Amino acid sequence: MQQRCAWAGSDPLYQAYHDEEWGVPLRDSRTLWEMLMLEGFQAGLAWITILRKREAFRKAFQGFDPAVVARFGEKDVTRMMGDAGIIRSRAKIEATIGNARAYLAMAEAGEDFSTFVWTRAGGKPLKNTWTGKGDVPAKTALSEDFSKAFKKRGFKFVGPVIVYAWMQATGLVDDHVVDCFRHGARHR
Repeated sequence: MQQRCAWAGSDPLYQAYHDEEWGVPLRDSRTLWEMLMLEGFQAGLAWITILRKREAFRKAFQGFDPAVVARFGEKDVTRMMGDAGIIRSRAKIEATIGNARAYLAMAEAGEDFSTFVWTRAGGKPLKNTWTGKGDVPAKTALSEDFSKAFKKRGFKFVGPVIVYAWMQATGLVDDHVVDCFRHGARHR
């Protein structure tokens, strides 16, 4: 049996996410934005909850296309508040709509989301050598920097803890513990 990070537990969905997605560098702007939005919805909940609802989120937010989500209005918010398939938090739904508008404003200003993110992170994944779950920080100076930069651009639900979880998920940082089979693995 392969050794995994302890947080992956025994749930097959969680293990598949750990083995195939978490920590794999994402370079696609829309996908990076989608993951940041999902991390915002995760605040206060377990990530497995989001994983189980991810397809419902994708349906509710029409594939997380920022151009589409930015046009959502009160009818869409009401529709999503009635959707038991997603996390029904008005604040998080409205933040996602606002964050789509912020994403588009960045693009209109000539700021590609992926380029912005990866340039700020130094262009390649930061590799850590944590020996146990307790070693992994909840936030870092870089996640605080990202948080401030996102907030300056109008994003919400992007505090440094949420942002660090997003950095881990999207491969900006490799936080697989050293005895995990994914630690330092080559990524797609």
